[in-house]
Amino acid sequence: MEAKAQARFVRVTPQKARRVVNEIRGKSVLDAADILQFAPQRVAKDVRKVLLSAVANAQVKAESTGEKFNEAELWIRETYVDEGPTMKRFIAKAQGRAGRILKRTSHITVIVGTKDEKEGNR
Repeated sequence: MEAKAQARFVRVTPQKARRVVNEIRGKSVLDAADILQFAPQRVAKDVRKVLLSAVANAQVKAESTGEKFNEAELWIRETYVDEGPTMKRFIAKAQGRAGRILKRTSHITVIVGTKDEKEGNR
């Protein structure tokens, strides 16, 4: 079984989000949730929400197909951060000039699945 969750247009730079996402890649869902809960980065809260949403999606998928569901058997199969649209803003500078400010956004994706599927696909 495999389930996916996405958070789009998150107001954090992709570079900062990737630092957090790289820490949980390949770990079990329970370990990853613990790591994210105590991570000092602000984006860890958003990544944790996406992870828990993917787990909930897996549970709904299992119930609809009649399979048994055990959260402890789920592993993070894939997780990545894509760049979203960049908001461009300007700030006044000296001598009538304007400085550009780029407010970047991210799309965070988490895919969870069981361990046997993870080994079978590689």
